Amino acid sequence: MMIVIMEKNASIKQIQDILQFVEDSACTPHVSKGDENTVIGIVGDERGLVSDKIQTMSGVEKVIPTQKPYKLASREWKKDNTVIRVNGIEIGGNRITIIAGPCGVESETQLLEIAQIVKDAGAHILRGGAFKPRTSPYSFQGLGERGLELLAKAREKTGLAVITEVVNPSQVELVAQYADILQIGARNSQNFALLQEAGKCNKPVFLKRGMMSNLEEYLMCAEYIMANGNYNVILCERGIRTFETSTRNTMDISAIPMIKSLSHLPVFADPSHATGKRSLVPPVARAAVAAGADGLMIEVHNHPEKALSDGAQAILPEEFFALMQNLKQLSVVVGRSL
Repeated sequence: MMIVIMEKNASIKQIQDILQFVEDSACTPHVSKGDENTVIGIVGDERGLVSDKIQTMSGVEKVIPTQKPYKLASREWKKDNTVIRVNGIEIGGNRITIIAGPCGVESETQLLEIAQIVKDAGAHILRGGAFKPRTSPYSFQGLGERGLELLAKAREKTGLAVITEVVNPSQVELVAQYADILQIGARNSQNFALLQEAGKCNKPVFLKRGMMSNLEEYLMCAEYIMANGNYNVILCERGIRTFETSTRNTMDISAIPMIKSLSHLPVFADPSHATGKRSLVPPVARAAVAAGADGLMIEVHNHPEKALSDGAQAILPEEFFALMQNLKQLSVVVGRSL
């Protein structure tokens, strides 16, 4: 891939001439409009491109070759942080975004009660799984489309945007009819057919890190989505598989600032899945915010002892209220708001 940086005052025609030249060379251009410059990322077989030719074209400031395997997710293509707007919420800006709710949608009563709780506490987005990819085929697999309908009802009642998981390519269109954000979980982070289908969707995609993916592999997963035209990708560190057994996974706190240095995409943390233990969720959530996370995904349940999935890691309503107060104070310290 090469990156073409246009001059600050490049005209629309000059930009269009570059795009046409790239397309005529059987490559795909991706345009990023920054505050000062327009940047064009070129993806494809570059043997038909002559970089010297592009360098001499009108309006071009410079051409930069890049060797990173991920192109569109890199800060070379887009210097400024990506800010994704959903239902009046800015994700990736100065405000820390909180996603909260139950692991799975179990019933109308359960979901509406928890939705109101997390809204009252200050959460911005409601989470809840309608389709649940589980380790065991005998575990609760979700309510399916009925669960999606209940999420839509919760949005209507509370005004909260909703996020839910999509687990196979054939579900993308259906889930997108109900959800404001599509989630792709750790188990599916390298389901390339699903990533490509999500890339064709016009809804933001919340992509969790695979439990055994290094950061380059993880960013390549985001690249699959972006290469198919959807640049609204939110990354989420949720812990990786190590030899440690005292927690569900090992939370890679260092991945948060590392990813932010490599990529312009918003970075969230999921302390619930990272730890698997209710008592560890608040301290790890605070650590993630201190490390620079743009948001958190937290599981909350009013009766975790009765939860059909992941009850041990869901914090109680009163614990969530207390955590939100902690995070408001911490956000000021790190120069942000909640």
